[in-house]
Amino acid sequence: MNIALSTTVIQRGKTGVAQYVFALVRALLPHAGDHRFTLFVLEEDRPFFEFVAGAMTLAPVAEKYRPAMKNIWWHQTLLPGLLRERQIDVLHVPSYRRMLWPKPCALVATIHDLAQFHVAGKYDWARMFYGRVVARRLAQRQDAIIAVSQNTARDIEQFFGIPVARQHVILNGLDHNRFQPGDRAAAKQQATECWQLAHPFFVYVSRLEHPAKNHVRLIEAFNQFKRATNSDWQLVLVGGDWRGADAIHAAAAESPFAGDIRFLGFIDDAAVPALYRAADAMVYPSLFEGFGFPPLEAMACGCPVISSERGSLAEVVADAADIVDPLNISAIAAALRRVATDADHRDRLRIAGFRNVQRFNWQRHAESVLGVYEAAVARRKIACGLC
Repeated sequence: MNIALSTTVIQRGKTGVAQYVFALVRALLPHAGDHRFTLFVLEEDRPFFEFVAGAMTLAPVAEKYRPAMKNIWWHQTLLPGLLRERQIDVLHVPSYRRMLWPKPCALVATIHDLAQFHVAGKYDWARMFYGRVVARRLAQRQDAIIAVSQNTARDIEQFFGIPVARQHVILNGLDHNRFQPGDRAAAKQQATECWQLAHPFFVYVSRLEHPAKNHVRLIEAFNQFKRATNSDWQLVLVGGDWRGADAIHAAAAESPFAGDIRFLGFIDDAAVPALYRAADAMVYPSLFEGFGFPPLEAMACGCPVISSERGSLAEVVADAADIVDPLNISAIAAALRRVATDADHRDRLRIAGFRNVQRFNWQRHAESVLGVYEAAVARRKIACGLC
């Protein structure tokens, strides 16, 4: 097959969709001898894909098409012609935001979540309209839809009108080479030297997005935890500023324990596993996730996890995390206290977490995705009367 992937939604590598794209492309590399792959890549994003050199073709997309509206326009007007010129058999768009209306080849899209139907104020009105109305019509035009969880598949059926039976539910994988237990003492030393984290700490790895990622309630729960325990534990927030970040910074500044709330910003991917190994626990109180990579990454590194129950999180973390209602500040505080004060409980969570993450494998994911490509191409050939 002649396969193309659009990578223009990776937002400079700082999103979960970006991690999905990088992991999927890496897992497809062993299949590059059997198929031809073309990646459409924004010019300044090319360094992210140096690892495919010689095995896949990088087709540059001009930087002027990076802004959202221009990027949508490029997908709907210019990309179809490029696909025809390159005789592409199947295009994979890894996000509902850029699904094509024209059908120059078989079309496959991955839908990670439909948070716009669950979280009020998730986006501005224009993006909410696009996500709720336009994307629904586009999804119905695709030859195949990949959902990354059963929860997302049910949402696609409910909100986009595509039955679960017509979707392909393929769990995301996990990079077990990067995320694995390691030398905790060395990780602690690195955390002290790099980020001045010399005390026990909870870590939350997520972009600073309010209200969707629920940082403000977490900070209030941390305040309760500190008052109740008088401990030296810290709360470490990792991720770049996003929509509503000012509210998060304000909540932290107003906290009586502001000195124990640390913002590390966006940190290099290579440093993330060491941060998980150094953390005494992860807390992930998001109001909604279509999948949820960070809790699994933390589990794989031996870090106990406290997780929200919303969206796909309960499905993904299973019985390997302390599950909390993300709207219940006292419940979050109680979970923080339980994990901080009970070493045996932390050990149980570590063991359960490591067992849970064995379910997630990128090679299996990529092989299933290739099967989706093949089926979509075959259906298109039949529909076009070529068989």
